[in-house]
Amino acid sequence: MFSYFDHNATTPIGEKVLQSMLPYFKDEYGNASSRHALGTKAREAINRAREQVAHLVEVQASQVIFVSGGTEANNAFIKGMGACLPPSQVISSSMEHPCVKNPVQKLRRSGWKITNLPTLGNGLVDASSLDVLLSNKTGFASVMLANNETGVIQPISNLAESFRQNNVWFHTDAVQAVGKIPVTFAGLGVHAMSISAHKLGGPKGIGALVIDKRLPLEPLIDGGGHEFGLRSGTENVPAIVGFGTACEIASEKLNSYQTVVSPIRDKIEADLESLGAVIFGKSAPRLPNTLYCSFPGVHGESMVIALNEEGFGVASGSACSSASVNVSPTLLAMGVEESIASCAVRISVGDESTADDAERFYLSCRRVMKKFNNLIALAS
Repeated sequence: MFSYFDHNATTPIGEKVLQSMLPYFKDEYGNASSRHALGTKAREAINRAREQVAHLVEVQASQVIFVSGGTEANNAFIKGMGACLPPSQVISSSMEHPCVKNPVQKLRRSGWKITNLPTLGNGLVDASSLDVLLSNKTGFASVMLANNETGVIQPISNLAESFRQNNVWFHTDAVQAVGKIPVTFAGLGVHAMSISAHKLGGPKGIGALVIDKRLPLEPLIDGGGHEFGLRSGTENVPAIVGFGTACEIASEKLNSYQTVVSPIRDKIEADLESLGAVIFGKSAPRLPNTLYCSFPGVHGESMVIALNEEGFGVASGSACSSASVNVSPTLLAMGVEESIASCAVRISVGDESTADDAERFYLSCRRVMKKFNNLIALAS
């Protein structure tokens, strides 16, 4: 039996989601820009999906711009703003996903100054430093809602209030949060928000940039003027339909999701602490399914491999940077010693995870740690 504890990397697609997509691969194959009956059916399917996505985050359907996923949504905002505004300061954090961090850094070539909010030891940004940073002219800002590694939830609405008072356009990468905790666009107070289908039971390759319609944004992709002129290209109808269905399901089960995953995450956390694990971000608000920890002396990748052999899928950090052997920038920003950070392992459960899975995981971790401790003892 293999138990999947890597839901922050991707989630299994739901059966209802899959069934909603299948007709648009074969029978309803029309191009949504075509004027005939098949094209009309495709357009109606997209409109329905747009409404479903909009409902989940409580916006108007016209605020939802379909893109290929969270990476494109983040790039679309950052590069689109960089092209529209005169260079000044961009404010972000050291804990952003690479698809925010890298395009932000590239703005230096155009004369932008990049400033990061300081990070506290519990994984929260230091919001008290914002007033000082905003004494410099600032064009826009991007701070993630929930960290993909630690699960720490940032005080986005508080940051948004400060940014709005200073006429700064503010974006949040909400990819890890939407579907796991209640997220509304107005409640956050942001001007733009990125979400992704495959993090909430939908297909890969589709996401959305949700925008305040007053946002000045240069399109990342030009062409036929699709997606209200902000993202050209023939729409991926099956994926969009699946995205919409996944959002509808996520909206319906949001409360039950938290009720199911929190006890499982908490049991795993208590069990791992009893084995000597260090828990990151424990004192801050976190996603209910996410646990980031370290077993000092055992490299994270070694732990991932050993647990895979035991029948568990976990991660040593962000899936998008798993090919890198570098220590997590998020943990370093939190002030974690490199020797501890290099041993980090991320466990992210889902609503199909069970208490039995958690118990078996504890027993597996205990066996694995016993083996590693014996090897460490022999080496010394």
